[in-house]
Amino acid sequence: MPLTNRKKTASAVRPPRQARVRKEAQIRAEAERQFAQYGFEGSSLEMIAAGLGLSRHNLLYYYPNKEGLYRAVLDDVLAEWLQRMEGLVAGTDPEAAVRDYVAAKLRFSRERVAGSQVFAREVMAGAPRFRDAIESRVLPALNADVQTFERWAKEGRIASLDFRHLMFSIWASTQAYADLGAQFAILLGKPALEAEDFEAAEAVILKQVLSALYR
Repeated sequence: MPLTNRKKTASAVRPPRQARVRKEAQIRAEAERQFAQYGFEGSSLEMIAAGLGLSRHNLLYYYPNKEGLYRAVLDDVLAEWLQRMEGLVAGTDPEAAVRDYVAAKLRFSRERVAGSQVFAREVMAGAPRFRDAIESRVLPALNADVQTFERWAKEGRIASLDFRHLMFSIWASTQAYADLGAQFAILLGKPALEAEDFEAAEAVILKQVLSALYR
């Protein structure tokens, strides 16, 4: 292989520098915060850049357009969300697996509020910019979880029910503590949800889910 081609190949596979990785993560974090607050239409690259103390030109060096940055934020949120879903399929004991799953979903709602809100905004709008990812990444994960529940039901370990809607119910109840957390806090008479509120939510959600599975 000619030397020039070898240099091009090495350059093509060279991982990004850590400084760039850190800067891109900072940009995504600020964009996530603003997309959650203002939505896609209400946010701008100028606003996101200003929040970071950057010029719009500097931000464009890392993300050339708003659509690309928005997609990067959603990809990042979904990757973490899916990672926290993995335990159900790997579980051997249904009750323990469900307990771990609900706890993981509530931790996500507590630790990544803005990310959950960005995702919720996109979905409520009909997922115009992220439908393909939901179909190609979320659907296979959901199918795998449903198949796990169906196997447990066939083994007589849990009751048989519509497990797809069971999953929807778990998602809705756990994600509400991010998407509607501010409203819940107002109704509880406090400035923000606290650890004890998530513990109480976990106990109630688990009781509902386990009652359906072990009736």
